[in-house]
Amino acid sequence: MNARSRWIDLNGASNVRDLGGLPTTDGRTTRRGRVLRSDNLQQLTLADIRTLLDDYRLKNVIDLRSDAEIHLEGPGPLTRIPAITIHRLSLFPEGGRNTDVAADTPDTGTPQKIDGDKVLPWQNRADTATAEDRSISHYLGYLRDRADSIVAALRVMTRTGGASIVHCAAGKDRTGVVCAIALETAGVTREAIVADYAQTGERIEAILARLRASDTYAADLDSRPADSHVPHAAIMEKFLARVDEEHGGVAGWLAQHGWSPEDTHALRARFLD
Repeated sequence: MNARSRWIDLNGASNVRDLGGLPTTDGRTTRRGRVLRSDNLQQLTLADIRTLLDDYRLKNVIDLRSDAEIHLEGPGPLTRIPAITIHRLSLFPEGGRNTDVAADTPDTGTPQKIDGDKVLPWQNRADTATAEDRSISHYLGYLRDRADSIVAALRVMTRTGGASIVHCAAGKDRTGVVCAIALETAGVTREAIVADYAQTGERIEAILARLRASDTYAADLDSRPADSHVPHAAIMEKFLARVDEEHGGVAGWLAQHGWSPEDTHALRARFLD
């Protein structure tokens, strides 16, 4: 890890950082080496894998990508490591329930493809809705459609015996929402949660360059400037405000979906010094 920041420099991923070192509302800080966040992990090198295994004792991968993305990208290098458990927890409806893929059954003869506007929301797209409204709508959709995946992801983070890493394609939207919910539950300050979300913007060009090298994402990205994907702080601020208004906060939303006080205790025990 870069000693001056929470960034973890890997050869095969651009948006990897530790969720440790963040301040909480009661004056504590989150522990380093417990939960990491990342963009796509398909291009990890052997040296990258050694870093994650030796320096972070990586045990669990929380993969938020859709079934279509996983099918198109193929098995990543971490799937070949027996000590690591892969948890596939898509944030989109799958299996014909308003799915994010054009054809969700491979035997139809229609090639699978992703809906890039959902997988990689275009936050500065010019249309009748504002950029912020479009992104917030996507984020609220994750809560509406896949509460089961979000709750499961947080429960994976409570596991002992090593680190967890949560990722999607860019490590920005789906990963940003799940990490924000986890950090809010751990008691991290709202300011720090928003700043962590926006920090991805520091590496957005490198993130998108990697995605453009993949046939899965290239077609959707080729016509879009990098700055159209910048995760502005105001988006996360307004998203969390909507959760406050509509659900009584993250804690209220989680309670509606089977999350218990015991779950919160376990998450905080893993996250906090």
